[in-house]
Amino acid sequence: QVQLVESGGGLVQPGGSLRLSCAASGIIFSAYTMAWYRQAPGKQRELVARITSGGISTTYVDSVKGRFTISRDNAKNTLYLQMNSLKPEDTAVYYCTVRVLGTQYWGKGTLVTVSS
Repeated sequence: QVQLVESGGGLVQPGGSLRLSCAASGIIFSAYTMAWYRQAPGKQRELVARITSGGISTTYVDSVKGRFTISRDNAKNTLYLQMNSLKPEDTAVYYCTVRVLGTQYWGKGTLVTVSS
């Protein structure tokens, strides 16, 4: 049974930083591309960043390039998202996700609120 559990969200002021974590179980974590998505109130869920299985290749949505960094620790079965220079428009629920044998699995999400 695939399980993804996000943590690390919270309230932060504009310009601040947060690091999100996603603990994965039920899969051979090191074999899969992982991704972070987010969904802001009233908006569709969007891809934030993706990282290949070995961590060699990463992609980002334009709005977070240079501010967010996706990484992974395959020994700990954990995915990370370091978020710096946060803006109010980054406010959203952030989800960790993986596609396994044609099925997309999602965590329950962690809320990030950027506000003064």
